[in-house]
Amino acid sequence: MLERISRQERLDLFIAWGAISLAFAIIKLAPGGVLGFHLRMDPLQAFLVIGISFITVGIAFVFHELAHKFTAIKFGFWAEFRKDNTMLVVAVALAALVGMVFAAPGATLIDTGRFGGFISKEQNGKISAAGPLANLLLCIPFFIIFMFYGGITAVIGGNVIAQIGLAGIQINAMIAAFNMLPISVLDGRKVLAWNAGIFILLIAASFGVLLLSFNL
Repeated sequence: MLERISRQERLDLFIAWGAISLAFAIIKLAPGGVLGFHLRMDPLQAFLVIGISFITVGIAFVFHELAHKFTAIKFGFWAEFRKDNTMLVVAVALAALVGMVFAAPGATLIDTGRFGGFISKEQNGKISAAGPLANLLLCIPFFIIFMFYGGITAVIGGNVIAQIGLAGIQINAMIAAFNMLPISVLDGRKVLAWNAGIFILLIAASFGVLLLSFNL
């Protein structure tokens, strides 16, 4: 399976992973961006926030894109992730300036090849749904980790593993919810065009988990 991930794709995934992980870390370190910046933690805590961001965002982002890729491959298409340098800069800049993340680091490109350029609404919808679905499924092991290591009490007490569990739930829910918005080139628009029922189920689950994760 891994042999289907080219060297260029691995490089693009790695760079995009680093950029959006940094963006998420920045909004945690400086929620109002540099315009309203006041560091509320010591350097060791800041380093911990950055580390947790790279772990949780990395898992959420990579699994999201690979879910698109391997679902497309299942239908017989060629698919590879390609970073968007402009959007990566925008993501980090927005996080630094105003404390907001716009996580659109690139896209998994699909070449229908021998299918003559044709991809059905069902195929496109299933490929698009695979990413947010992967994020929702990832919330389960992160929730188990969060609860096993003591839940919110442990997070407040500084337990790093519990913090990773909670951050993993929140990051995956955020990525799923954002991508399920039925606008522009986001996944939600293509899922809605294929199946309104599945769209409603996925977007409700995504925002439901997101709201729950910030009220644990």
